[in-house]
Amino acid sequence: MPNNKMVSRLENERFLVLERIYDMPRDQLFQLFKEPEHLKRWWSTDGWELPVCNMDFRPGGVWHYCMKCVDKNQEEYGMESWNKTIYKEIIEPEKIVYNDYFSDAEGNINESMPSPEVTMEFIDLGSQTKLVSRSEFDSADSLQAVLDMGLLEGITQTWDSLDALVETLK
Repeated sequence: MPNNKMVSRLENERFLVLERIYDMPRDQLFQLFKEPEHLKRWWSTDGWELPVCNMDFRPGGVWHYCMKCVDKNQEEYGMESWNKTIYKEIIEPEKIVYNDYFSDAEGNINESMPSPEVTMEFIDLGSQTKLVSRSEFDSADSLQAVLDMGLLEGITQTWDSLDALVETLK
């Protein structure tokens, strides 16, 4: 099995590109991104869970969710982070394009926070899939702001959780 650690790079000051290979066929991996019951099992960072996961998986549809810190040893214990994703394009099982926003519990977008357009590509490698996430920010400052908030560490933990789920589903 190849090294499946996440690889990240910055492009043109406004793009964050992440890549990782998962030991699962593309059709199956794609399913883990479109079903709320699957997302609840892996979409969060260490010590956090997804108590709210409302999804309408179609172009123009919305995924509104809450990540909540449930680890009493973290200073963020009890905190909630609300997000709203608006899907722009879905080509099953190849690609998902969406805008990603910070929001509140009612789904109101926080306009003061960065809101990238994200393109997720699922590249068929036979029994494996290469996942490529390309996030475009409106400015280099917006990208730097989310990097300073710990975005890379959070995505690494989230994608590690996805890998752990993939391993249990083999």
